[in-house]
Amino acid sequence: MKAVTEFASFTLNAALKAKAALMAEGKSPEEIQESLGATYKLEGEKLGYFITALEVAAANADDLKRVLVVRLSEGEKAPAKALQTEDIAIYPEARVQVRPDKPKDDGKRGGRGGGRGGKSDTKSSPWGMSPEEKAAKLAKSQASQAALAAKKAAQK
Repeated sequence: MKAVTEFASFTLNAALKAKAALMAEGKSPEEIQESLGATYKLEGEKLGYFITALEVAAANADDLKRVLVVRLSEGEKAPAKALQTEDIAIYPEARVQVRPDKPKDDGKRGGRGGGRGGKSDTKSSPWGMSPEEKAAKLAKSQASQAALAAKKAAQK
């Protein structure tokens, strides 16, 4: 692939608004093309690329960075989402979405590689549960068993 030209998203967005305004006025496609060519100082082949790039930009407006016009070498395939005419491909390039960093752990795990067990994150002590935690767990278990027994008795 060899780059022929590129059009930035802000230029394409402004041109799309201008094209929409001209269409609302009832201008013909030729008049719209002439007007856009005069506004952006484009003519000939580059104006044709620009008009086609507007179509590609309108179809791929989400996170558009720029639209590239490239000449394909023999045997090359056009990239995905590209509009191909003969040996020219016009395709959108999107902005890379940066994912936010994962929050750092809150110190419950040890340093390197910590947290080997399945539920080790819930422990407050590296030596196991404290007597208070054991008593709370036992009380919770007994309460759930009592509720289950009462439910079975109610069903009989």
